[in-house]
Amino acid sequence: MGKDECKTMLDALNKVTACYRHLVIALGSTSDSQNLREELQKTRKKAQELAVANRTKLTALLKDKTISKDDRAEYERLWVLFSSSMELLEVDMKRSLEIGQDFPIKVPTRHLIQTGMTGSTTTVAARAMSVQNMKYEAESNIDTVDLKDLQAEINQVGQMMEEMEMKVQVAPWAVEAKQEAGAELKSNMSVGNSSVGVISICEEESKYDEGGERETSFASFCAVIVFFVIVMVAGVLGYLVINMS
Repeated sequence: MGKDECKTMLDALNKVTACYRHLVIALGSTSDSQNLREELQKTRKKAQELAVANRTKLTALLKDKTISKDDRAEYERLWVLFSSSMELLEVDMKRSLEIGQDFPIKVPTRHLIQTGMTGSTTTVAARAMSVQNMKYEAESNIDTVDLKDLQAEINQVGQMMEEMEMKVQVAPWAVEAKQEAGAELKSNMSVGNSSVGVISICEEESKYDEGGERETSFASFCAVIVFFVIVMVAGVLGYLVINMS
């Protein structure tokens, strides 16, 4: 029961951190907005809440001397996954701070970058918060005020990771994976709501490739026709020149 609960909690954390990374990518682009800044704030706070819950649960289980060897190995594997997720969250929070400082919304100091990203990020944020509709309540100066909170939270995450290493001694290189690399991507069982976006992108790319092949074939056919026309014209002109001479 403990393992299933830990996996569920870790899956929730991974989902939120993945959504947070998606939102960070939109920072400084033409999709940037005050709503995005509030989405980032709420998403990272949600991620930190889940991180604390994961740390508390896994720390208690790994300190339990009565668990079996197999259970300990599984908890250590989950701990490594949890640590990796925390490292990614810390990196993205630092990136968010840097970009947020360079691209204030209320008093712009530079033009937003045309990165090709368009549309709202509300759906991603709603998925992270597990709600149907996002509610926006932040003040208009959230783009600058929130940076101070973000800096403090980055320090808190870094401190939490240091405490994790001291409380639980788990060597990442000693933990064996239960699946081959990318095995979850090949399994149909792993395709859920979070994979819809990836599937849609793949389907669009497939359609684009097929359309590109048809356009290439048509272009090749036209090139052949033009070539034969040029050869025929050249032949007629040559015949006329010979007869005239």
